[in-house]
This record gives sequence, C-alpha cells and structure tokens, in this order.
Amino acid sequence: MKHSFSKTLKWSTSIAVITLVLAAIFTVVSSFLLSGVSWAVGMGIVFLIVLTGVLFDIVGVASTAAKEVPFHAMASERVPGARHAIIITRNADRVANFCNDVIGDISGIVSGTASAAVVVELTLSMGNRSGSNSEYLISIIFTSVVAALTVGGKALGKNYAINHSTFIIFQVGRLLYFLEEKLRIKLLSPAKKEKKRR
Repeated sequence: MKHSFSKTLKWSTSIAVITLVLAAIFTVVSSFLLSGVSWAVGMGIVFLIVLTGVLFDIVGVASTAAKEVPFHAMASERVPGARHAIIITRNADRVANFCNDVIGDISGIVSGTASAAVVVELTLSMGNRSGSNSEYLISIIFTSVVAALTVGGKALGKNYAINHSTFIIFQVGRLLYFLEEKLRIKLLSPAKKEKKRR
C-alpha cells in the first residue's frame, strides 16, 4: 500500500511538472503566433488548438479501450509499431492522464486565452473600441462556438475512439516507432509489467 502510494505520488509530481512546462510552451508559442496576425488567422490558430485537444482526447480514450491481444500477434510478426502499441495499452492509465488531462486541459486554457486575443483584434478591425458592447457580444458568440466545438468534437471523438481503439493505438504506435527508429526520439520505455513477464 505504501509502495503504491509512493509510486502514485511520484507520478503525480512528475506529471505536474510536465504540465507546468508544456503549459508555458503552449502559451508562449500561441502568443507568438497570434502576435500581429489578423483575426481570421488568429481564429484558425484557435481552432487548431481545439483540434489538438480533441485528437489527444481520442488517443487517451482509445488507450483505455484497446486490448493487447491484437498487438501481440502483430509484434510476433515484427510489424513496426506493434511493440509501442503494447506499451501504450499497458500504460493506459498514464497515457489517458497525459492525453486527456494534461494536453486536454492545457488546450482548453490556451484556446480560451487565444480566443480573447482574437476577439479584441476582431472588435478593433470592425472599428469598435475595446471594452464596447460589440466586443462583449463577439466574445460571447466566439467563446460559445469554441466551447461547442471542443465538447462536440470530444464527444464525437470518444465514440470513434471506443469503436476503433485498435486502429488508433496501432497508428500511434507506428508514429512512435518512426520517431524512435528514424529520428532517434524515444518517448516511451518498456513498462515494468512488461519487464517482469520476460
């Protein structure tokens, strides 16, 4: 019990630090991209941030729904990405935590901040001053649209993720394989559970 709590505390601390770093990076990058661009381009950036959150949410849900068995058959035939897919399914709780909570929450926060910048730019481009009733109305409409796309996109994504979890995780495994083998970027390490089974 004590070991389990210590392990959970270590993971929670690590993920909190990762979230802090990623949130800072997302904010800096989005602020840089939004600086000096038109409201139309800014709107595209906001939707791109929303899409990122939705895609990671799909991966997180798929990781918890996928089963190891199909990937073992692929791994026995040395199919690229199968081994990575197995690691993902064995660490489904952590993958889901990172994709759904870390990236998902950061995307929501950053898209909200970016939306505010777009609203101001759109208001000024329409010849209205900042703080006017027009800005207030635009803010309500734009924020509502972003929220609807985020929630609707995730709802649609969850259904797809549950019904196509094997395909999704295999594609993610292939991507991780490519990053590791071709670009020498290793994002996953074998789970302890996998090491014990050998």
